[in-house]
Amino acid sequence: MANATPVGLIGIGLMGEAFAKRLIAAGETVVGFDIDAGKGARLEALGGRTGTIETIARACNPILVIVFDTDQVEDVIENHLLPALGEESGRIVLAASTCDPDRIAALADRVKPRGLRFLETPVSGTSEQVRSGQGVGLIGGDPDLANELAPVLDILYPKRFHVGAAGDGGRTKLAVNLILGLNRAALAEGLVFAERIGLDPAAFLKVAVGSAAYSQVMDTKGTKMVRRDFTTEARARQTLKDARLMLEQADRVGQQLPMLSVHAELLQACVAHGEGDKDNSVVAEEIRRRTKPKTM
Repeated sequence: MANATPVGLIGIGLMGEAFAKRLIAAGETVVGFDIDAGKGARLEALGGRTGTIETIARACNPILVIVFDTDQVEDVIENHLLPALGEESGRIVLAASTCDPDRIAALADRVKPRGLRFLETPVSGTSEQVRSGQGVGLIGGDPDLANELAPVLDILYPKRFHVGAAGDGGRTKLAVNLILGLNRAALAEGLVFAERIGLDPAAFLKVAVGSAAYSQVMDTKGTKMVRRDFTTEARARQTLKDARLMLEQADRVGQQLPMLSVHAELLQACVAHGEGDKDNSVVAEEIRRRTKPKTM
C-alpha cells in the first residue's frame, strides 16, 4: 500500500527519473525538484509534482537525494533541507548519489544530532536497469531504519544488500563499479579488435556472450558499442567522476590501480572529445580512435 506522505525527490536526472517512474508506478506520490526546469516538466508528465527543496522538506518523507556529487549532497542536506526543517524533525533522507564514502560517513554523523535520520542508498546498475527493477541497492546505515523503510526500498531496489554503516554503501559501489568499468573497457577493446581483424562485430558479440568471457556488461552495452548508439543510460562524465573517486580512495590507502588508471584515461579522452554526456559505452569510440600507424 502506498504511503500517505509523498516521497521527495531532489535531482531528476537519468537515475532520479528512473526512481520516480518506479515510485509512481507503485502508487506513491512523488514531489521532485531539479535546477533544470525541463526535468521537472518530465516528472510532471510522468504523474509526479514539482516543488522547491524547502516545500519538499516540509511535505515529504522520506526524501531521496540523487544529485551529481558529494558537494551537491552536502549542500542540499545541510544548506537547504536542515534549515527548512529545523532541529529534531525526524525526517528520513536517503542519499543515493555515488559519493566520497568518508565524507558521507562524516555527513551522517553531523546530521544525526540535528534530527535527520540518514540512510545511504546508492545503486549498482544503469538507469535502464533501475527502471526495469534490476538495479541492486547498496544500503549503508542503521539496519532498523532500513527495515522501517522496506516498503519504499522494495519499490526502488527489489534486490538489495545491507553492507554496513553509512559510507560502506559508497565503498561497495566504488569497488563494484571498478570491476564493471574494467569489464566495459575490456568489451570495447575486444569488439574493436574483432572488427579490425575482419570479424563481424555483431556476430562476434553473440559468440562472446556464449563463451567463458561472458559478463553482464555484454547484455547492457554490447549492442550499443556495435551499433555505435550511445544513447545515454549512464553518462561518461559521471563514470569518470566515479573513477576519480576510486583513485582517490586507493591513494588514501596506498593501493595502485593500474587498470583503473587506463580506464579513467579512456573516459577523460571521451570527455575531451565532447562525449561526456553520451553513454559510458562510448569508450569504444576512444578505442577505435587509438590506431597504430602502419609501417612501410
